[in-house]
Amino acid sequence: MAFATASLPVFAQTASPQNPGIDAALLAKANAGDPGAQVLVGESYAAGKDVAQDLKQAAEWYRKAADKGDVGGELHLAALYRDGGKGLSRDMELAAVWYRKAAEQGDAGAQATLGLLYSLGQGLPKSDVEAYFWLDLAASVKGPKQERYADNRQLIGTHITTDELEEVQERVAQWQAAHPRRADPK
Repeated sequence: MAFATASLPVFAQTASPQNPGIDAALLAKANAGDPGAQVLVGESYAAGKDVAQDLKQAAEWYRKAADKGDVGGELHLAALYRDGGKGLSRDMELAAVWYRKAAEQGDAGAQATLGLLYSLGQGLPKSDVEAYFWLDLAASVKGPKQERYADNRQLIGTHITTDELEEVQERVAQWQAAHPRRADPK
């Protein structure tokens, strides 16, 4: 039977000595290696709801899920490093690494963010060509943010040459052929 993260109680009536506010069943699943449960435990620590807020602990749980290729874990970890906060240093290079992992799995939001990071040179070398590539991939996914991604792509497109545009379009076509995907629900 598949584990459905939406049906789990995220926070707690049942507590454990190590994690006083996290549901024991959820924690057991997380400790057993379930990436969805690991993300939910990370969210508990990140939000500081029913447990003390601890961004380092949240990052550890997100990393466990991310190391298994879980897009949710990768995105949460990227956001933690992007923003930093109580006890966790901001690290745009690490944020870019985790956004790239999610982007390479086809997450349109991560692709758009990676494109913006390239356009600004934050955590990555500034590259309008790479920015256009990732924004074009994001803009090709039907969803509520598709138009915003397309607008950003077009803005970046004014900074690249016709030859660069042709090369990027060829790369996009190759990527899309190798990575069929569904519409982005975000």
